[in-house]
Amino acid sequence: MSIYEKEYQILSCDVDPQRRLRLSRLFTMLQEAAIAHTEALGAGRAKTLDKGYLWVVTLQQAKIARLPVYDERIRLLSAPGDTMHSIFPRYYRIEDAAGNELVNASALWTLMDMNTRVMVFPHTAGVCVPGAKPGWKTFFPTPPKLPAEDAETEFTVPYSYTDINGHMNNTKYIDLAEDLMSPALREARAVEVSVEYTGEARCGDRLILSRNEENGRFLLTGKTEKRLFRLGIVYEQ
Repeated sequence: MSIYEKEYQILSCDVDPQRRLRLSRLFTMLQEAAIAHTEALGAGRAKTLDKGYLWVVTLQQAKIARLPVYDERIRLLSAPGDTMHSIFPRYYRIEDAAGNELVNASALWTLMDMNTRVMVFPHTAGVCVPGAKPGWKTFFPTPPKLPAEDAETEFTVPYSYTDINGHMNNTKYIDLAEDLMSPALREARAVEVSVEYTGEARCGDRLILSRNEENGRFLLTGKTEKRLFRLGIVYEQ
C-alpha cells in the first residue's frame, strides 16, 4: 500500500457559507490521511504514541485549483517521500469524480518526545516509513513570507483548539486566520495556503498575533517569547 487512497462525499459540516470545503477541513483530511497511511505502513501508534512519540507537522502547503463543494464526491491520494534525517515528507492530491486535480499539497512531519517535547530521530524511535513514487507531480513545501508589522492582537488558546498531542491542532491556526480576516477576503477563492510551525501552543497559552491583509494575501504570525507559527493564504483577485 505505497499510495493511500480514500473517497469522500463532502458533507454539510465540511463546508463554509459559500458551500466550499473549509480550508481547515481540507487540512484535517490531509492530516488524517497521513496518520491512516502511516499506520498501514507499520509506523502507527504501537511504535509511536504508545511509546511516547508524537507525530507533528512542521510545515505544510496546499495549491488549490478549486475547492470541492457540498455533496461533491472526491478522491484523496497520499504518498510518503524519502525520509531526510528527522523529517518525513508527505505528498497529497485531491481529485474530482472525473480525475481532475483539485488540490496538490505537501507537508513535513517529524517525531516529538511526549515528555521532553523535543524532536526525536527515526532511528532512536525505531520508526521507518519507506518512500514511494506518487503518480502525480509533487513539490516541496515552502513557508510564507513574514508579514509586515501590524496592529497586534492577543489570543488565548482554548481547550477546544487542542488535540491528541496536547497542543493547538495545526488546522485550528487556519480557522483562527479566517476569523481575523475581512469578510470580503473570506468570500474570495483561496488558491494557496502555507503554514510553518516553529513551536507549540498549549491550552491557556497567550499568543501575540500580528496580521497583514493586502492585495489578496492574508499573513498571520503568532508568538509568546518566540515565534510559534507563520501562516499565509493567497486569494484570487
